Amino acid sequence: MNWGEFFAMNGYAFYVWGSYGVAMAVFAIEALLVRNRRKNILRELKLMRMDNEDRGERA
Repeated sequence: MNWGEFFAMNGYAFYVWGSYGVAMAVFAIEALLVRNRRKNILRELKLMRMDNEDRGERA
């Protein structure tokens, strides 16, 4: 078996490599969404802490 046959996958290469591509895209999008969600939560917590400090409360 040579590399050409491996990447062609007996005619199913489009489906196989397309599936891998879609899966990798989904994983990348999920990682970006988690990072963005974390950043937003940390920003909200910081604002809540600053608000509590303005009121004279301890967090």
